[in-house]
Amino acid sequence: MGEKVELNHKQKIRDKYKGVDASEIEIIPAKPVETFSVSGGIRRVAAYVRVSTDNDEQTSSYELQKNYYTEYIMGHPGWELVGVYADEGISGTSIAHRKGMLQMIEDCKAGKIDLIMTKSIARFARNIIDCLSVVDLLKNLEPPVGVQFEADNIYTLDNNGRMILTILASLAEEESHTKSVIMNWSIDRRFRRGLFLTPELLGYDRDEEGNLVINQDEASTVKVIYYLYLNGFSLTEIADTLTSFRRKTKAGNVGWSAGALAGIIANERHCGDILGRKTYTPNFLTHKAKKNKGERTQYRRQDHHEPIVSRTVYAAANFLRASRAYAKKARPLPALSVVDSGILQGYVPMDKDWTGFSTDEIQKASESVMCDPTEVQPAEDKTGLDMRGYEVVRSQYFATLQNAAMTIANGKISFNTACLKKFENVEYVELLLNSVSRCIAVRPCAEDNPNAIHWGKLREGRWCTLSKSCRGLAKILFDIMEWDEDLKYRFRGDYIENEGQKVMLFRLDEPEMVKTENIVLPPSEAEADDQEETEEKTVKQTIYILPPEWENTFGRPIDSIAEVHLLEQEHYAGDWDILRPAKELVEYSTLTSDDLEDLLNEAEKIIERWPIGDEHGTRDGTESGADVGTGAEED
Repeated sequence: MGEKVELNHKQKIRDKYKGVDASEIEIIPAKPVETFSVSGGIRRVAAYVRVSTDNDEQTSSYELQKNYYTEYIMGHPGWELVGVYADEGISGTSIAHRKGMLQMIEDCKAGKIDLIMTKSIARFARNIIDCLSVVDLLKNLEPPVGVQFEADNIYTLDNNGRMILTILASLAEEESHTKSVIMNWSIDRRFRRGLFLTPELLGYDRDEEGNLVINQDEASTVKVIYYLYLNGFSLTEIADTLTSFRRKTKAGNVGWSAGALAGIIANERHCGDILGRKTYTPNFLTHKAKKNKGERTQYRRQDHHEPIVSRTVYAAANFLRASRAYAKKARPLPALSVVDSGILQGYVPMDKDWTGFSTDEIQKASESVMCDPTEVQPAEDKTGLDMRGYEVVRSQYFATLQNAAMTIANGKISFNTACLKKFENVEYVELLLNSVSRCIAVRPCAEDNPNAIHWGKLREGRWCTLSKSCRGLAKILFDIMEWDEDLKYRFRGDYIENEGQKVMLFRLDEPEMVKTENIVLPPSEAEADDQEETEEKTVKQTIYILPPEWENTFGRPIDSIAEVHLLEQEHYAGDWDILRPAKELVEYSTLTSDDLEDLLNEAEKIIERWPIGDEHGTRDGTESGADVGTGAEED
């Protein structure tokens, strides 16, 4: 029975699709698809030509293409030449900067063009997305505009044109990618051989062999820029000074900007060095340059040419430029100093914004005044308590809101309310670092202290915490401690007071690590019952990570009170002198105050020799950044 029903069903389907008699159907023929060879009346024809560079060889090809299509179109019966749209010295991997191409598209939209002639797909576009999108846009206009690729024998209004076009456009794009790879390889080989590009640079001319030679007049401008900047003048002030004296940029303009001066200070060529691969192009299609921050191999050659400023001056100026928050304060360069005695012996005062001192320099500064640990006499044990077998329990295991704590993360430093209560009547503090004992000290200081930071803020009569930028200090700490930059580091503090002098100490080798992660919570059972489909919730979760060596231990064992850091401080037998000023260490400083004064005097002498105005200059007010000597970067 079942089989019979199934057979009847299949027969009904066959009968349905058998169709009707052909005589009952009226057939309306489709309009013939236009082909390139068909010409119905006057056709408005344009040509598109492009060359990727403007050298002599490419220019010749460019002119030949223009002449060829002009004669070809004008000599074709029934065709009217709209124009030859051209882009010279423009890459084909993007249409973004091709004015000729963009204008041609606009004229097509305006109904001025019926047909576009071009040599090949590679001339039209090497980016497959650009190529197909332009072709589709033209095809969908009313009336449609076709593109004839002569060398490829493709007409875009043909039915089979798009498939072939897609294949050939992909090949053209891959060819561009291959050329990009080869070019990058060639650049790397050139740099490895010490062959660097020497673009136009303020302060230098080129000799017959292309080498950089100092232009003394321009070099005086470069020196003034560096010397004034190191002495606390802002880039805007320096730019105004150069403009008032009508000093010329490399391009001959007399308008200066702060951004242009920053480019000059950053250019290592002014100290005689040269760095290759400062920028690179990650995407061969967009050609957008990106600053190289270690993604690509770089090549440096010292003493490549005669310097205008010393390497020390160059380094100091760029440390100052990197410490933007510090530079905004218009202060002179800090000197490296260290506390040479007292309970804070070996501690180096830190400006939270300054990045100019290296980890090695800071460590040497501490070591220069610290005694050999073996020579230190243990503090007297006044309790008479035998500490053998005991452990000092870590304060993190008894963490409360009453514990003083410091947190460092993302270039910022913050102190909790408990810290403020310890220094309740203190408005400004100074941070000091001992990289040997790996400890940070916080002590009160005067407002005019060069390293002073605002301790807190009064809100409704109560002190509140302030998060503070500490880019310079953070950089040093993360280098010394080899910390993970993706984590926050929290430290418990020890408060010490002696004869009215206060200090807080934070040990860096026992941090709590804090990590914030987004986690997805599954829906609750109640939510699942109420709704057929429930959305997952994403919340932030704080994870506390303790060092693995803390496992199965409360703290470190001790043999005597003198070995315990906090207790050692409490029983400190020497001169406390908590507020003792730090002593400047000339041998570890980048530039001394005398050095800076000498540079300022030299800058003043140079300026005195400048004429008040240059009658040949043009005060056009142009503010140029690229034309003052930053030069083109090697890709």
